[in-house]
Amino acid sequence: MTSTSKAEATKALLAICEAVVDVVKAGGPLGTPSGNLYAVLMTHGATLEQYETLMGALVAAGRITKRGQLYFAVTK
Repeated sequence: MTSTSKAEATKALLAICEAVVDVVKAGGPLGTPSGNLYAVLMTHGATLEQYETLMGALVAAGRITKRGQLYFAVTK
């Protein structure tokens, strides 16, 4: 992978992360169901492993939280 394509891939991943966080925020205090998020990302080619890795990274980064099968936005 060239440095240009790495930069483009990084930019795309950051955009996906921000979009997921925005969708979780839109869920408000009721949360956003994990299955719904996965279904949307799956239609764009994401595998379950990729989805779980992405969501785990967003939780670890403190951008979202997970309770049961729901994701919530982190309020600062």
